[in-house]
Amino acid sequence: MAKHDPHLDDLFHALADPTRRMMLARLARGHAAVSELAGPSGLRLPTVLRHLSVLEAAGLVTSAKDGRVRSCALQPEALAPMRDWLEGQRKTWEGQLDRLDDYVMTLMKEREK
Repeated sequence: MAKHDPHLDDLFHALADPTRRMMLARLARGHAAVSELAGPSGLRLPTVLRHLSVLEAAGLVTSAKDGRVRSCALQPEALAPMRDWLEGQRKTWEGQLDRLDDYVMTLMKEREK
């Protein structure tokens, strides 16, 4: 069994919510103030801040305060552990499916005899 990475849990949890994914999509275009992130969602500021804290805990977002304005930035490199895990899963399942295909082809050839 593969070693468990608790950081992956944080990443998957952060991406599991559509509001947080919307925030990340907006941040992919550049820095944004918290009030700008709150606008399209229709959520109250405390709720938006809770969503941002989940994204920050996963390392996907950083924030900085300049005067009264808190702005956020995307940290796309934080997705690397998830990408690596998914790539490992893809390779595992492709290998298993290739072996199943080989087995089925062997059975079909034996039936033809």
